[in-house]
Amino acid sequence: MRIDWTWRIAASVVTLWVLCALLAPLLGLAPTRVDLTAILATPGELSLLGNDDLGRPVLDRLLAGARTSLVVGCGVVAVSAVLGTLIGGAGALAGGWADTAISRAIDLFMAFPGILLAIALAGVMGPGVDNVILALTAVGWVGYARLARAQVLSLVGRDHVTAARALGRGGPAILLRHLLPLALAPLLVEATFGIASAVVAEAGLSFLGLGVQPPEASWGSMIRDGVAYLLVAPHLVIVPGAAIFSVVLSVNLLGDALRDRLDVRLRAP
Repeated sequence: MRIDWTWRIAASVVTLWVLCALLAPLLGLAPTRVDLTAILATPGELSLLGNDDLGRPVLDRLLAGARTSLVVGCGVVAVSAVLGTLIGGAGALAGGWADTAISRAIDLFMAFPGILLAIALAGVMGPGVDNVILALTAVGWVGYARLARAQVLSLVGRDHVTAARALGRGGPAILLRHLLPLALAPLLVEATFGIASAVVAEAGLSFLGLGVQPPEASWGSMIRDGVAYLLVAPHLVIVPGAAIFSVVLSVNLLGDALRDRLDVRLRAP
């Protein structure tokens, strides 16, 4: 029962995050409105979650930041999953020098710390949501490629693949119709964890000034702006920090639940 309630709470948090991100443009928010009379106002004094160092409402910026994190998280995972799955699966199916070259490329990317490479790419391309997605995708496809390659290698010798080849099916058709559907479960689990990693990475890049730029809102930039006022207005750091913590934890819990549900070895006979 405890695990069931944990799953329910995590699903509720993720649903709330998605709804806030989708409905934020329709709520008439004013995340960039400056009010010099409300500078560093505490929660409940002038607004529900207080105001920041420029008098901007923290709640409005939190909701706007939820949209930024959702766009980056889903965008990075979507592009990385498609690109990495096709590269890893195609290499495993082709075999020979193609598989060797792709394997060496995967090893090369995994040998270098991903977040450092993302910081370097974001610094070269410049700040912005689009560049953040490209930078994180450049390092995020590797995990999907490695997983897809391993799954395809374990499936490529099965009878239905041999039969498809005997019928004259080409490599792309075999990959898309006979191999990747069977490898979908672990890739879906990897994608859920990828969303959590992308949210943290986006917050980190924005904290460093390489992500979303002012006056646009991001949870990472909210923490960066609030660090200077941590002693007098701790809510400027606590609120976005709690949002990142709750979303990332909930997504990871859902990923664990999905993995347990899809893993046939954990099912009772």
